[in-house]
Amino acid sequence: MLLGCIADDLTGATDLGVTLAREGLSVVQVNGVPEAKLAVPEADAVVVALKSRTNPPEEAVAWSLQALAWLRRAAATHVYFKVCSTFDSTPRGNIGPVADALAQALGAELALVTPAYPRNARTVYRGNLFVGEVPLAESGMRNHPLTPMTDSNLVRVMQAQARGSVGLAGYDDVEQGAAAVSARCESLRAEGARYAIVDAIRDEHLVAAGEVCAGMPLAVGGAGLAMGIARALAKGAKKAAGAALPDVEGGAAILSGSCSEATLAQVEAARVRFPSLHLDPARLDVDAALAWAKQKLERGPVLIYTSAPPAARAEGRAEAIEQAFRALARGLAAAGVRRFVVAGGETSGAVAEALGVRALAIGPEIAPGVPWTASLGGEPMLLALKSGNFGGPDFFLRAFETLP
Repeated sequence: MLLGCIADDLTGATDLGVTLAREGLSVVQVNGVPEAKLAVPEADAVVVALKSRTNPPEEAVAWSLQALAWLRRAAATHVYFKVCSTFDSTPRGNIGPVADALAQALGAELALVTPAYPRNARTVYRGNLFVGEVPLAESGMRNHPLTPMTDSNLVRVMQAQARGSVGLAGYDDVEQGAAAVSARCESLRAEGARYAIVDAIRDEHLVAAGEVCAGMPLAVGGAGLAMGIARALAKGAKKAAGAALPDVEGGAAILSGSCSEATLAQVEAARVRFPSLHLDPARLDVDAALAWAKQKLERGPVLIYTSAPPAARAEGRAEAIEQAFRALARGLAAAGVRRFVVAGGETSGAVAEALGVRALAIGPEIAPGVPWTASLGGEPMLLALKSGNFGGPDFFLRAFETLP
């Protein structure tokens, strides 16, 4: 295994998986901490998808170390900690605490860190993260219900949660290429830094950083830096577009729990095309929602959503909403649904868990960072698991059009 990956949520894992596949690596995704005896198909990269982004830091660290132990037993030669491209976290973590634990376990003196991915309009300049042309703290992430991001400067954000000092491998370094990035890392290491935030506004910057990371035991970032690492590890490999999807018969459903601006626009567009039901977070009447869906499924995909703008959100209901989506997923599967599109990292994790999906094959992309996936083992299902911020307004409409 060239690359063992630990992702802090499920949609981030699929984003990472399709990125690695695009660079020529064969990829398998495992959902949840793998049991010691879990066997998966041989692959160049295995991505372990955890649900640790918003858990207590102690729990996130424990799960991540268990995943690391499994990957090391499978002889992973490099380790990548995948975080969100908007660096979702709280002042306590969990990016810093998990990175600290992984670095200690791997004996990593310095790790490069960047969520930049220009392909998805995420760039880092002078240590500041931009979403499109907007600084992170001025984007919709400022109002995220679980991980509001009010500081765009990643050096400060990482420093607040991690042990050891945090430096910057800036634009001037990455612009000159891998040798300059490597020299900057040596300088930071000599100064006692444990992490280096990496600027990147073009893919070439990530390729340069990835070449340096390929000689280190640990790197931390979004799918973009992983692209650079994979390109360094897979030089000369044949490019892949993802595994071929199996033919799966059955109903189709869209489940949306994300409240991101991108998902809200996608919900509005889908409501025009598909039968749609808003599941009131204050009541969460799952039985009524399932009865409604069963009447509509024969006509095509149905949409059930709790997504809402900031002024209409039900505060303090996150766990109850996840439980409702678990029950919905089980009920829809029992009614014959075999193709699911899910919006939101927490929602996707809840749905995959409810469906008992332990491993996924990465298929072709619907939109940048969002592939169709196929469950491995048991009755096959197709799942498109979408980070809330990803995809254009027509994402839900296009998802089913990309299937054969």
